[in-house]
Amino acid sequence: AVNFEDIAFEELKDYRALHSYICNKMLPDQMNYIFLDEIQHCPSFEKAVDSLFIKQNTDVYITGSNAYFMSGELATLLSGRYVELKILPLSFKEFCLQQPENLSLSEKYRRYITRSGFPYVSRFIAQDEDPQQYLQSLYDTIVYNDIVKRYKIADSNLLESVIRFLFDNIGNRLSSRKIAGAMTSAGRKIDAKTVEKYIKALTDSLLAYETKRYNIKGKEYLQTQEKYYITDVALRFMLLGGKNLDVGHVLENVVYLELLRRGFSVFVGQLDNGEVDFVAFRQNDTVYIQVSETVRDPSTLKRELAPLQSIADFHQKLLLTMDEDPDADYNGIKRLNVLDWLMGKYDFPASQNI
Repeated sequence: AVNFEDIAFEELKDYRALHSYICNKMLPDQMNYIFLDEIQHCPSFEKAVDSLFIKQNTDVYITGSNAYFMSGELATLLSGRYVELKILPLSFKEFCLQQPENLSLSEKYRRYITRSGFPYVSRFIAQDEDPQQYLQSLYDTIVYNDIVKRYKIADSNLLESVIRFLFDNIGNRLSSRKIAGAMTSAGRKIDAKTVEKYIKALTDSLLAYETKRYNIKGKEYLQTQEKYYITDVALRFMLLGGKNLDVGHVLENVVYLELLRRGFSVFVGQLDNGEVDFVAFRQNDTVYIQVSETVRDPSTLKRELAPLQSIADFHQKLLLTMDEDPDADYNGIKRLNVLDWLMGKYDFPASQNI
C-alpha cells in the first residue's frame, strides 16, 4: 500500500518511480493486491496504473479526493478499465453501533441527522463533544477546494447562496430557472445558466445528488423538475440551523441514501395525478416507496397510500414512517417503521453485498 499523503513516499510521485517501486515488490507466483491512496498527488498516475493493470497477477485499488475524481474523469484517464465505488457516509445502522446502548432508536436518529454520519465524527461523539466545527471545516474544504478553485468561480458568496437554497429545498422539485427566479426575487441576482453550472459542480463533488423523475405508467425517464438530496443531512443542520429542520424531507434524504447503499438506482415516481417519493431499481428488483413522518391522522394515511394504490403492477410497495406502531398491510402496501427498516430488520429491499 502507498499513501501519497505520507512524506515517506514523496519520491514515488513520479509515475515511473512508482511503477518501478511496485514491480520490484511484486511476487510472480501469486496475486498482488496494490493499494494507492490519494493517487492524485502523482502526476500522470494513470500511466503507472494502466501498466500495472494489464499484468495477469495484479488487482489495483486507487482512492482520491473529489476534486480530482469527479464524474467521468476516471473513464478518460483509465480507458474504462475500472469499477468505481462511491463511498457514502455511515449508514444509520453503522452509526448506531457507536452510540450508547441506553439511547432509544429515535434518540440515536436525532443524533444521526444533527451530528453527521461521517466516520471521523465518531471521535467527537465518543467524548460527547460538538462536531460542528469539524463539519464546517469539511464543508469549507469541499466548497473552496473541490468547487471554487476547480471551476474558477469568482463569486463564492453567490455559490454559497445557491448551496443554501438547495439544502433548504431538499426533496422539492427544482429547476435552474426556478432557483434563479427565487434567488433573484430575494435580492441575489443570478441567471439560470450560472445556477446550472453551480449545481453541476455540487453534484460532481458529491455534495448533492440529482434525482430525476420516472414516469411509472409510460415507463420513461423525464428530463425536467429534478429533486436534490445531499450527502449528509447534518451538513444541512450545520448550515441552516434547527429552525428549518424539515423533518419529512430530511427523512426522505436519509431513505434515499440508504437505497443507494443497498445498490439501487433511485428516481422520483411520476403519476398522472401525483407522484411517489421513490421508485428504486436494482437488477430485477423494483420497489415503490412513500416516506412520511407520521400517518396516524386518517387523512394523512389516505393521502400517502393513494399514489401507491394507483400503481397497477405487483412490485413491492412500502410506506415508511416514524410511527412506533405495529406494522400494517393495506392490500399489499406494507407500512413499516422507518428506523427499523434502516436497521435492516426487514428483508425488503434487502442489502446487496458488493
